[in-house]
Amino acid sequence: MSFRRIPIRGLPSGRDAMRMMQKMGMNVKEIEGVQEVLIKTDDKTILIEKPNVTLIKMQDQNMFQIAGGLVKETQERAPAAEISAEDVKLVMEQTGKSAEEAMKALQESEGDLAKAILKLKGEAS
Repeated sequence: MSFRRIPIRGLPSGRDAMRMMQKMGMNVKEIEGVQEVLIKTDDKTILIEKPNVTLIKMQDQNMFQIAGGLVKETQERAPAAEISAEDVKLVMEQTGKSAEEAMKALQESEGDLAKAILKLKGEAS
């Protein structure tokens, strides 16, 4: 089975599209040799390997069009909460537990004192 490109009526393609964009004041340039594109958000990282990247300049704006490539997506981990000796001491005093137990509870609750204390007292799920 072979596929052939069927033009959509009314929409230019190829050179016609490039000419039309240039007439509208758009400068379109393909960026050669792109190895990867990295997109970072608050909670994930998207890596696109060997994409086709096009730079579109229009009215002092730069737009990048990224097409194709192998996409890899990873979830970002929140950095571990910094736990102070004072926090460990407070949890120990409130619960009567050892320093190791207090530290573990604080790490599991991401540094939240109230959650750590409730966890060690058996009041949290």
